[in-house]
Amino acid sequence: MSTFECFTELEAWKEARKLRIRITAIANELPKHEQFKLQDQLERAARSVTANIAEGFGRHHFQENMQYCRQARASLFEVLDHIICAFDLDYINKDTREELRLQITSCIKLLNGYLKHLRAQKKNFTMNHEP
Repeated sequence: MSTFECFTELEAWKEARKLRIRITAIANELPKHEQFKLQDQLERAARSVTANIAEGFGRHHFQENMQYCRQARASLFEVLDHIICAFDLDYINKDTREELRLQITSCIKLLNGYLKHLRAQKKNFTMNHEP
């Protein structure tokens, strides 16, 4: 199905991993009273991105893979919202918010590129396997 042997080869996953690591570090710096609120939500959303890319890759079916990638993309937007919340609560500064916004946007663009690649593969596969 794919020219990649493992999800760890995907640029979208590699960049999402970098984001997840950075988000985890930031989440761990949040005030103690946010441990089971914003910290937990941030970490779960960031983990969801890489996990969904990996799970979709393992499905070996174009449509399922694309659906998991769309879920990963939605989780990136969720991370962005949590980052804006952290900024609004004065847990992070404007520079950090902007750096993370740019990193999230980069991840979204890479994921959109991977989705485009999957759609093209699906189209080629369908054309080559029509009765």
